[in-house]
Amino acid sequence: MRVEQLGTGDPELAIIGGIHGDEPCGVQAVEELAAEAPPVERPVALIVANERALEAGTRYVDEDLNRAFPGDPDGETHESRLAAEIASRFGDLTTLSLHSTQSYHGMFAIVEELTDYARNVCPRLSVDAVVDAGDHTDGRLFEAIPQTIEVECGYQQSDQAAANAALVAREFLGAVGALPEAERPAKDGVPVFKLRRQVPKDVATEYEVYASNFEPVAAGTPFASADGVDLVAEEDFYPVLMSPEGYEHVFGYAADRIDTIP
Repeated sequence: MRVEQLGTGDPELAIIGGIHGDEPCGVQAVEELAAEAPPVERPVALIVANERALEAGTRYVDEDLNRAFPGDPDGETHESRLAAEIASRFGDLTTLSLHSTQSYHGMFAIVEELTDYARNVCPRLSVDAVVDAGDHTDGRLFEAIPQTIEVECGYQQSDQAAANAALVAREFLGAVGALPEAERPAKDGVPVFKLRRQVPKDVATEYEVYASNFEPVAAGTPFASADGVDLVAEEDFYPVLMSPEGYEHVFGYAADRIDTIP
């Protein structure tokens, strides 16, 4: 793990990139901020998390870091020990964690729950939606740093994801009073979705997803296929993080639309 800092004194805020080694966009955003070194009103820790996985170009070394929190300093895996170090050093900070995905071109935020903090900060970010992770937080960074907003910045390893990560990092620092706040993104409210359940994926050689993330799927509608066999929705839902290859055993998540943040 590599850590740099903006400002002086004990950090109050953190921006984390590189939780996953195949998602370089957050690392680029952190490194750009460190190189620019803008004067800040609140000290900020800039963190490149899983350097070993980044060097290998893989999601993780031994286990998914974003399923390993709060970790164990004497754990058997690299990620378990790294998770414990992150929890110990940064657990009290207000944090932005930058990610990318195989399922969605734009940006959306993920929160542990829809707190007043999330309601205040998320509309100040250029995100298309906010996802309340609900019961699906086991092992995630939220377990170690409760005051965390994760942002999925676009398709993995794309130039657009890198640009989005740089943008949202500065928007976050503006929203929490570390930098002058940028002009608030123009939008008619931000829709909020709550994860309901995982959508399982049968073993197959070819997968396809027909549904679009954050767009409603009606009961009785085919939304994906495995080896040419359609999967039909048994109930209405909104797909989130749904793609053919993003996860090994699930297509993604079924969610409910629960709110709009003005």
